[in-house]
Amino acid sequence: IPNLRATGSNPVGVASFALKGRAMATDHPNVDSEQGGIVDRLLFEHPRSLGMSWGAHGAGAVKIGFQLIWAGIAALVHGAVPGWFTDTAGRRVTETYHYIQKIRAGSSRPENWSDYDI
Repeated sequence: IPNLRATGSNPVGVASFALKGRAMATDHPNVDSEQGGIVDRLLFEHPRSLGMSWGAHGAGAVKIGFQLIWAGIAALVHGAVPGWFTDTAGRRVTETYHYIQKIRAGSSRPENWSDYDI
């Protein structure tokens, strides 16, 4: 299991599988004062660790999401009708990868980006 906490991209509750029988950090009543607040942790910690604002991160993630949805639809149609969308999915995934790398290179903290951060 990859260590997702190291990059600040841990979805809520991922660590719960390894912590059976122990309380999660969010179960503690003073979690807000100890960790800068749950809102900060859920909304701002990850984008900040990448050198991005919440809005810029959200806009980029939505753009990438729609690009990948389109790639998935094209791949599904191509699976049914091989003559259609012969290179659309692969091209879109490659373009999305290059888009992410461009944003990463322009980030104020590119060293914090893992291979899968968006």
